[in-house]
Amino acid sequence: MAGKGTAPHSGDELKRKVAALGRELGLKVQTEVTAARRLWGSKRRIDVVFTHEKTGKNLGLECKFQGSAGSAEEKIPATIKDIESWPIPGIVVIEGEGFSENMQGYLMSTGKVVWFEDLKEWLRLYFSL
Repeated sequence: MAGKGTAPHSGDELKRKVAALGRELGLKVQTEVTAARRLWGSKRRIDVVFTHEKTGKNLGLECKFQGSAGSAEEKIPATIKDIESWPIPGIVVIEGEGFSENMQGYLMSTGKVVWFEDLKEWLRLYFSL
C-alpha cells in the first residue's frame, strides 16, 4: 500500500488526517456533526463533514481503521446503509491492513468506500477542485 509511512494507526488518527486533508484542499471542515437519530434512538454523528463554501456542496465522511484482522470490518456494511439516511451525500474512508480480501472487494463494489491514500484525488473530483 502506497504511503505506509504516513498512514494512520487508529480511527481517531485517521479522522484527524481526513480533516487535515480537507483543510489542505480549502474545504470547511466540521467533525462529529450530529445528523438526527438512528433507528434505535441514539444520536447519529458523522465523523467529518466537508463543505465547499463557494458552491455549498457538502460531503460526510465516516472514518474506519482496521489495523489487523477482526470484526470491525463487519460493521462497515451497516455504516454504508446508515449513510443512506444522512441529509447529505457520504462515503466511508478506510485505512489499515486488517481488511480481508473478500471485504475489500465488497467495499469497493459499493462505490461508497475510498481508501485514505486515494481520498485526495477523489475529493478533487467530487468538489471540482
